[in-house]
Amino acid sequence: MYSYTDRLKAVELYIKYDLNAAAVVHELGYPSRNMLRQWHQEYIKTGGLHEKHGKKPKYTFEQKKAVIDYYLEHGRSISRTINAIGYPHRDTLREWLNEISSEYRKVCLKSHAMIKYTYEQKKEAVVELCSRDGAAAEIAGAYGVSRGVLYKWKKELFGEENASRMKDNDKPTLPDDKDVLDLEIRSLKKQIYHLQMERDLLEKAAEIIKKDQGINLMELANKEKAKLIDALRKMYPLKELLKKLKLPKSSYYYQESASSKPDKYAGLREVIKRVFTENSSCYGYRRVYAVVKGHGKTVSEKVIRRIMNEEQLVVPCRVKRKYKSYMGEITPAAENLIARNFRADTPNTKWLTDLTEFHIPAGKVYLSPIVDCFDGMIVSWSIGTSPSAELVNTMLDEAISCLGDNEHPIIHSDRGCHYRWPGWLLKMENAGLTRSMSKKGCSPDNAACEGFFGRLKNEMFYGQSWNGVSIQQFVDELDRYLLWYNEKRIKISLGAMSPADYRQSIGLAA
Repeated sequence: MYSYTDRLKAVELYIKYDLNAAAVVHELGYPSRNMLRQWHQEYIKTGGLHEKHGKKPKYTFEQKKAVIDYYLEHGRSISRTINAIGYPHRDTLREWLNEISSEYRKVCLKSHAMIKYTYEQKKEAVVELCSRDGAAAEIAGAYGVSRGVLYKWKKELFGEENASRMKDNDKPTLPDDKDVLDLEIRSLKKQIYHLQMERDLLEKAAEIIKKDQGINLMELANKEKAKLIDALRKMYPLKELLKKLKLPKSSYYYQESASSKPDKYAGLREVIKRVFTENSSCYGYRRVYAVVKGHGKTVSEKVIRRIMNEEQLVVPCRVKRKYKSYMGEITPAAENLIARNFRADTPNTKWLTDLTEFHIPAGKVYLSPIVDCFDGMIVSWSIGTSPSAELVNTMLDEAISCLGDNEHPIIHSDRGCHYRWPGWLLKMENAGLTRSMSKKGCSPDNAACEGFFGRLKNEMFYGQSWNGVSIQQFVDELDRYLLWYNEKRIKISLGAMSPADYRQSIGLAA
């Protein structure tokens, strides 16, 4: 509050400076402009200023004295005093006591009641509390204390206070500063939000792009990232999704614009799907490219590969345990004349043979073919349910019947018992054929034949369900594939022609 002299001085300067409130405030440093104008109006109306300027006190000195006297005479309890007299507020009463009673100030600093009770008095009061018939407030009034103090004595005597303190000490301490707690809460919420966003991105990557949930989001292509953002834009802001995937905004809108344009390879996609399906889903992108090119379409091989990846046209591949026919050294093994050189300049010069097994629910089927190293043509084959000598001998008889008078090829095999029995050896000798054998347990020595088995099973056997297929039905299907392999299936090494077409192109009979 400003004194009468300060207010009068401010008004006089205000008149002197032609009612320029800013100049007065700048010179004196007080009061506000509105307050200065109020003082000036009062001075004009009354010819002066009131000596006392302020609000009338709510309580008189007598009222204050009555409250303090009651407090000192009735146990010095703020609650009891306010309940008895009806005023003032607790904080207001404490201010009065600080102003008037120095004795009360000492009590507040020590933080305990002025009236001290001995241990025996407390014990007696607690015994009466536990064995009472009436209200606890009556016992508290008899001892001049509050009901809460009485129960506090009970906890002290029964050890409950120490126990509760020990329980409180076990709880983790929290920072007293509310601002620190708010910052920690906001930080945790932010972390949860970003973790949830990353989880949603991974789930959408597995759902839409067919990626594994452990995929690194940073390794995705921009087109794939744009698809994820489109799927989650209703849940998260675009700015945060772009930041999470580290995708520039311009790149995102470029992908959006590109996706809205019509697919210029729509017709080519249908052609590729048809070629892949018509050939038992066993053509890779090189063979599909050769077929498409043969139809007169000019397109890059990389485009074929990309479209097949997008359409998930994948040739099934599986590694399975192979049938082994080795039964020990029955007769002396022949020398390895092929020596892994599987090239031949003319047909019926180098032949390869082996046995392979097909295990279907109806039983086991065995295939024994002869592969010509010249162009990979299957010269002859036999199919049976047992890997017997009859199976390989039948195949050999059919192959020998295809030879000319001056053709005596080398027949290379592994060290299986079928190729070391007297019946096989006699047929080889009568036809004038030369034997060649791989090293023991060395499949690379017959790699070309093993490669044929791999292609056969990937293209015809693996990836298909053979439930409900009988042995005879499977044999017929296998026989059809081998015919297709010779007559229709193109080979890149033969200029995208089948073995039969290749022999006709060079003037040889198939």
